[in-house]
Amino acid sequence: MRISSHRICDSRSRLPMSSTWLLTLTSLASLSRAITFNPIPDANLDTSQLGRIGIGGDFGGISLYQFEEQTELPFSTNGSQQLLSRLPNGLFVSLLEADASIQTMCMFQGQVILGGNFTSLGGKQSPGIASVNPDTFEVTPIANLSGQVNSLLCDDSAGKVYVGGSFRAADSTNAITWLASESWASLPFAGFNGPVNSIAKAPSGHVIFGGSFTGLGNTSVPSTPDGQIINLSTATIEADQGTSTTGFNDPKNIVCKTGGIDGAGNTWLLQDKTPGAWRASFKFGFEPTKLRLWNTRQDGRGTRTWRFTAQPINGIMNFTYIDPVTNRNTTCTSECHLSNDPSVEFQDFHFVNKVGMNGFRIDVSEWYGNGGGLDGIQLFQDDIFSYAINDFNEPSCANTSTPSSATTTGSWSVTPSGESNSQYLSTQLSKPVVADAASVVFYPDIREAGEYIIKLYTPGCRQDNTCSSRGQVNVSGTLTATGANRTMETRILYQTNEFPKYDQLHIGSVDASSDSFRPSITMTPVPGQDQSIPGDNFVMVAQRVGFELMINSTSGLNGLFEYDPSRATIDASDLSSSAFVKLGSSFSTNSAVTSLTASNDRTFVGGNFTSNNVSNIAAIDKNGQAVALDGGLNGQILSMYLSDSQLFVGGRFNNTQDGSSPELANVAVYDSTENKWTPLGAGVDGTVTSIVPTTLNLSGSASEEVITLTGHFTRLLAFGSNQAVGSGGFAVWVKSQSNWLQNLDMPVPLLDGALSTSVGVSGNQTLYAGSLSSQLLRANGVATLSSGFGSFPIKIQTPASLSSSSANGLSKRASLANNTQTVAGIVTGAFYESDGRNVTVLGGHFAANASNGSAIYNLGFIDGANSNTVTGLGTEISEDSVFLALAIQGDNVFAGGRVNGTAQGSDVNGLLSYNLASKSFNTQPPALAGDDVVVSSVNVRPDSGDVYVGGSFDRAGSLPCPSVCLFNTGTNQWNRPGFELGGDVNCMMWSSSSVLFAGGNLTINDTTTFLASYDASGSHWSAFLGASELPGPVDALTPASSDRSQVWVAGTQPDGSTYLMKYDGSSWVSAGVSLDRSTVISSLQMFTVTESHDSTNIIASDQILMITGSIGIPGFGTASSAIFNGTSIRPFALTSNGDSTTGSIYRIFVQNENFFTSPGGGMPLVFVALIGLAISLGLMVLIVLAGLALDRYRKKREGYVPAPTSMFDRGSGIQRIPPQELLNSLNQGRPGAPHV
Repeated sequence: MRISSHRICDSRSRLPMSSTWLLTLTSLASLSRAITFNPIPDANLDTSQLGRIGIGGDFGGISLYQFEEQTELPFSTNGSQQLLSRLPNGLFVSLLEADASIQTMCMFQGQVILGGNFTSLGGKQSPGIASVNPDTFEVTPIANLSGQVNSLLCDDSAGKVYVGGSFRAADSTNAITWLASESWASLPFAGFNGPVNSIAKAPSGHVIFGGSFTGLGNTSVPSTPDGQIINLSTATIEADQGTSTTGFNDPKNIVCKTGGIDGAGNTWLLQDKTPGAWRASFKFGFEPTKLRLWNTRQDGRGTRTWRFTAQPINGIMNFTYIDPVTNRNTTCTSECHLSNDPSVEFQDFHFVNKVGMNGFRIDVSEWYGNGGGLDGIQLFQDDIFSYAINDFNEPSCANTSTPSSATTTGSWSVTPSGESNSQYLSTQLSKPVVADAASVVFYPDIREAGEYIIKLYTPGCRQDNTCSSRGQVNVSGTLTATGANRTMETRILYQTNEFPKYDQLHIGSVDASSDSFRPSITMTPVPGQDQSIPGDNFVMVAQRVGFELMINSTSGLNGLFEYDPSRATIDASDLSSSAFVKLGSSFSTNSAVTSLTASNDRTFVGGNFTSNNVSNIAAIDKNGQAVALDGGLNGQILSMYLSDSQLFVGGRFNNTQDGSSPELANVAVYDSTENKWTPLGAGVDGTVTSIVPTTLNLSGSASEEVITLTGHFTRLLAFGSNQAVGSGGFAVWVKSQSNWLQNLDMPVPLLDGALSTSVGVSGNQTLYAGSLSSQLLRANGVATLSSGFGSFPIKIQTPASLSSSSANGLSKRASLANNTQTVAGIVTGAFYESDGRNVTVLGGHFAANASNGSAIYNLGFIDGANSNTVTGLGTEISEDSVFLALAIQGDNVFAGGRVNGTAQGSDVNGLLSYNLASKSFNTQPPALAGDDVVVSSVNVRPDSGDVYVGGSFDRAGSLPCPSVCLFNTGTNQWNRPGFELGGDVNCMMWSSSSVLFAGGNLTINDTTTFLASYDASGSHWSAFLGASELPGPVDALTPASSDRSQVWVAGTQPDGSTYLMKYDGSSWVSAGVSLDRSTVISSLQMFTVTESHDSTNIIASDQILMITGSIGIPGFGTASSAIFNGTSIRPFALTSNGDSTTGSIYRIFVQNENFFTSPGGGMPLVFVALIGLAISLGLMVLIVLAGLALDRYRKKREGYVPAPTSMFDRGSGIQRIPPQELLNSLNQGRPGAPHV
């Protein structure tokens, strides 16, 4: 039989498990026009003589490798997301990588516009927004936006994209339009004073903005401007053409000097009658708003004319100031004048433009007396920042009792600014990460209480090469001295952004700083994120926190605004006529709109708001009337999706507002035709953050819409006959089944990760944003292989003894026998058939439920002759046991591994014996003993009842019997097979009925070898021929020829890399393939193929080598199994787990070990011989029958009369025939030829 791996038409007949859910080829036709996916040729495995086939491993889902774009990459846990599409087989595939979340997408004049909090997309710097060509997937950054985009509304007919979020672009804040001319255009109202979360077009054609704003326009500045002093004391201060006079030659003399006192140490002077410059450079950036200068009058000197040049732009700045002579507002640029009037203590010069800089120069071109000079300088800004590096905070000489500052715990170092605004602090924390390993507390200098937007700035990871080491941080804050909202909700943020970014932390009240209270923001690492961060260290960075004062609302807005695109101006007096503004004005304070969606006659509004009539969700119909939607819900709405008359909502709630539906746990559906809320099952146990539709074909006939949920939940709650199901924050609701995909008892795919949004591109083509791991079949730990992958009738679960962080299956530099602590799933299996019994035996490290509801652990039995009844071991054998090897001998199964416990009162250690016919324990072999007993291989000697057991042990009972021991099932005793062998055995195989091969880290008479041979006829061990050429311990071996005289081996070299070699009957030959150092090979198996490939000197044209484990293929990544044809290696099966880890395949087990079959499914030799024998016997019978017939004819011709048969006849005959005649006839010969 042939296993298909790429044709869609074949997938229906040969892969029935995938045809139950895959999208139809028709539904993907438009996709194929835009994106070309490259199919993989069939593997053409001949499994016709193998009987039933099982695949065991540590996985939650499995797929055949059918397209080049398939991978085993798990979904991201570091905050990054991808632009996703779907392969023709229905799997999700990544097209572009973003370094953070993609929150919104829309189609605009043939291009996909993406928005989010990413800083790079497809490797290109794209802060917050970018355009993507859906045919080529070329990324075009949309420049000059700083911040995060939350919502997009594309209007092709108007030639513009409405952009909303928390950002600045052009002269607008939080809302702006992007035009078809590829330029920004501000809206008539220049944005909002708070972030926009959602934008929708109402049935009227008006554009509706929802968010956390109370007014139009930009954010405000403090009522007392220029309140923050820029720290000059830590800058690098230099001068050109300064005086050489002691006490006046240091340019630092004028820093932090506000008394205007001349004299040595207080004044800086230029050389006599010489122009010069005073320069300052900083290790942080700023946007100054005011410059204050104190002129010197030392010895009649002073500065008359000067200019200010900003660095690094080298631009001369414009100022406005009050002329002390005329008291009139004056401007200056390159020739600014400074008074020498003694009554003028200092002069303030206000920057006309806010320009970012990290240094400046003051050039003095004219002077009073003999030369220029200064007595003091200060630089001010409106921006309120607190830096992690205290040198960048306000100086100690600032005229404030609460200057901005920061405190740290842990070991921090200063990191160069690179592409970011300033230098920053970094710390490397050893794993496991704990919450108190390091912290930074920011204290801003808040001069004025009010409503603030708080932002956390994070430098990019690309510049310091820490992207793989960064993770998540907890950010909390104390904002007011008293009150219910004195602290802000703790945020968990990712620091994996490739380029600089900021995250909006909070919008709310902040008290002014005082001697008794300081607002503060605290940042600490998130504990327990070791799994998502490779390597030994976690890197955390800290730069600055910013506070922006919001404009006090004078327009009556409260999270909702209606904009008429046909009007060029906004008249505040008209706002009261808007139904949306009216609805928002009825909300309580601190309300927020988080989601908008519209139908033909309604606009739905969801968020965190309440009023007398609505609660967290409402609608405005086309007549401008508010609709309460059955009273609303009792908690926050975060996401909505409208499907015909059904509105799916997710968020943080558990009932309707009137308490009539207590089963609405964080997700619900509203039917607008019945004005009624109904649950999705019983909901989920945590917050739902996004709802995204997609399609699956579960019936085999047509695709259907299903609803995906992403959020912070861990379980799908029990309902009806469905038990609670664990979930990692992702779920799929199947509308046609009224159930979760995870609950369906049918072949279904594995989908896990996160989806944030989707967009229809053309026809049936849909692109998605998120990070998903998907496989064709959801199967935990074990799958069948026939015409495709299928499921065994048992639900395997990860045992409680393995945490999610340790259950990663295979570990590098360790064979299964040496790595049992992290083994999970099914490691091995066997099929037993006898006297009408049909039992599948599964061994490994797992938990499951027996058919009677009891718990079973690590060894399970599926009785195919009894309606697939599931039984297994209970707690008599330790739940921590791990079974690595199985062997059937008669009616008995011998199961070996790291096994401990008791059976019928006998100690069990390493090996267990169980009778499959009686379904009971046998009398157990005496327990194995040693420092760390592990049985890795159990093999029954052909044509005998002897069971050979290999592994790591020293004794069997009281018998010294290291490494390999023989159990005689007739005498129920252990015997030692030879005395030469020692060490750890990883694998064994019989080459013939009298020769056994053993691989591992072994010794023969104290001489190291990695492959040994045992002669059972002479009870003698010896090193395998040429074993000294093997570079390291053998982890796996398999016959390479039908007569088993040739073998393949895989093992580990001293540097940790993997090797693959073949013994061809006379010498060892390397496979000549390169594998990544991450590769772990757990088993090898030869297969015959139905279609020939190019023959090589190590693999025949009708054969391939199957490699299982976690195979790192250069240029591809990992594959759980791969096939090698003698020249190249390619993936065969890919697996995934539900905990964002790749899966692995431990072993392929079969009913019949007939791997070496003839091409085209030829008959085994034994059957050919039997058929030949049958034909020969048939011909012999025909010849005998023909001879009898001819003899009868001859006798009849000669007058033959049958002899008498009764005593009467014999008596009478004797009386008639004279005796002499009878005797005379004996001397006569046969008659000759007839005579004529």
